[in-house]
Amino acid sequence: MELRSSILRELQARDFIHQCTDFEGLDDGIFQPPATAYVGFDCTAPSLHIGNLISIMMLRWWQKKGHRPIVLLGGATTRIGDPSGKEETRKLLDEESIEKNIQRIKNCFQKYLKFEDSPAGALLVNNRDWLDDLNYINFLRDYGRHFSVNRMLGFDSVKTRLEREQNLSFLEFNYMVFQAYDFLELSRRHDCILQIGGADQWGNIVNGMELARRIDQKQIFGLTSPLITTANGQKMGKTASGAVWLDASMTSPWDYWQYWRNVDDKDVGRFLRLFTDIPVEKIVEMERPEYGINDAKISLADEATSMLHGAEILSEIHAGVEASFGGDSDKESSAIPSVGISRETLQQEYGLLKALVAVKLADTNSEARRHVRDGAVRVNGEIIKDEKHHLMTTDITPNQTIKLSVGRKKHALLRIE
Repeated sequence: MELRSSILRELQARDFIHQCTDFEGLDDGIFQPPATAYVGFDCTAPSLHIGNLISIMMLRWWQKKGHRPIVLLGGATTRIGDPSGKEETRKLLDEESIEKNIQRIKNCFQKYLKFEDSPAGALLVNNRDWLDDLNYINFLRDYGRHFSVNRMLGFDSVKTRLEREQNLSFLEFNYMVFQAYDFLELSRRHDCILQIGGADQWGNIVNGMELARRIDQKQIFGLTSPLITTANGQKMGKTASGAVWLDASMTSPWDYWQYWRNVDDKDVGRFLRLFTDIPVEKIVEMERPEYGINDAKISLADEATSMLHGAEILSEIHAGVEASFGGDSDKESSAIPSVGISRETLQQEYGLLKALVAVKLADTNSEARRHVRDGAVRVNGEIIKDEKHHLMTTDITPNQTIKLSVGRKKHALLRIE
């Protein structure tokens, strides 16, 4: 079908759309902005990660097209745990930990959305505002009768766990009921007509849509994005060293830029569409062979990083790239991750394997030893193949650093203090 609304045309052109509960109805309902949509985020860690970014970008485009986005933080539902996409019960957090995570996570959304007093101004809400005060008996009587257990058992998030004979607690089973109620509350409080989520949220979204229809006789909609995997089949945002976080204290701007710079060639065009504001017409030009895949990767890394960490960080990162690949081992940049050690520590037979783990170029001594044996480790640009090698004060450059590298793309500095 030919879409009338500019936002759905944009999302479709950028490959954001996986499923919609009613394309034609949604298209008609949002043809004239503003309309309100939300995405829910549980607060299980101090930061969101790249896996959350596709939903954030969908809200960003929603707002850019004149509509209002809502960020729903799961201050209440985080205490239960979403079973969707999980193979085991999530570790439960106490309220203090959840609140600390919320305060950290809030800052992330400021980078992507405009929270302002306008028809399209973003809202940030917490489902504790309505879930904390629920009377459970009354809730079951008024809303529980609208949920079919038979149908809920057929949702992929539940069925997969049961087929694998993995435990699914009653606590988790309640999660989808509360998420549906979230959608109903946002519909009532903010006239929210759309929930956006990943493909694994389809069952939860449909529950909320049907609850609003049965209770309030109101039509609302659901829209899901595809679950993003890289060209080699890995889950988006997963690396050998763990998740790529959106908090600079957990993933440095340098590492964040490097993640995007080093994506597979086959992913570049797709990621430019999903994770940058570059117009689709321009991206089509960048995908042509004559443009140069490395130039396209740099554009992807620059755009994604400046959006999160600010354009001013790019000059530092580019200086770090020049330092890393330009052969100037004495040139230090604050963009390259660094770890400080004392000169006294270095003088006490500071082993290379220990150093590689300290600067997070390896997770364990065994991994570090493997890198050395493979000839992948350099100290100030010189290959070291002796796993018993110790760093020495003679390795310190005039900038009071020692540069460590694993392969051509991973670099870090030992900063002598």
